[in-house]
Amino acid sequence: MNKDEVIAITRHWLEQAVIGLNLCPFAKAVYVKDQVRYVVSEAKHLDGLLEDIDREIDFLAQADPAAVDTTLIMHASLLEDFLDFNDFLDIVDEAVSEQGHEGVIQVAAFHPQWQFADTEPDDIGNYTNRAPFPTIHLLREASVTRAVDAFPEAESIYERNIETLNRIGLDGWRALGLPDGRRRPG
Repeated sequence: MNKDEVIAITRHWLEQAVIGLNLCPFAKAVYVKDQVRYVVSEAKHLDGLLEDIDREIDFLAQADPAAVDTTLIMHASLLEDFLDFNDFLDIVDEAVSEQGHEGVIQVAAFHPQWQFADTEPDDIGNYTNRAPFPTIHLLREASVTRAVDAFPEAESIYERNIETLNRIGLDGWRALGLPDGRRRPG
């Protein structure tokens, strides 16, 4: 799969799930202002992927927030196993800290087989963090803070998302053309 295909599939997920289902009420503003940076890593190994992520951490920290407010880094073939991906997130968090951007850059993550602790693989709640590809999301902490401060009852977002996903169910998720953790996107 080429970079353009990975980005197109990721944008579809962002439009249909994250924004369309309002799973993140903060996403639409940066999306419509074209402030989301999409990066597809073609690294052949985890060290290369981490180098790509290191570059993007620095890029986002230096970029004008009006131009780039958040970055999605996708990889179409590395870290397909969720537990390996989950372990890798610790390394990404360390990279943010080692580069001196703790408190500046925040890491969020999405994966085709995302599974929260103490849930079954098919639990619909897991779909709040399911994306077509293993995805590292770099966010500016200042932007997150502003968004949360402006959103009444931000702590209720997760519960509202679970209600939304329970309402549409797996069939509704699939009807939106979204990956369900069982099949490859595209």
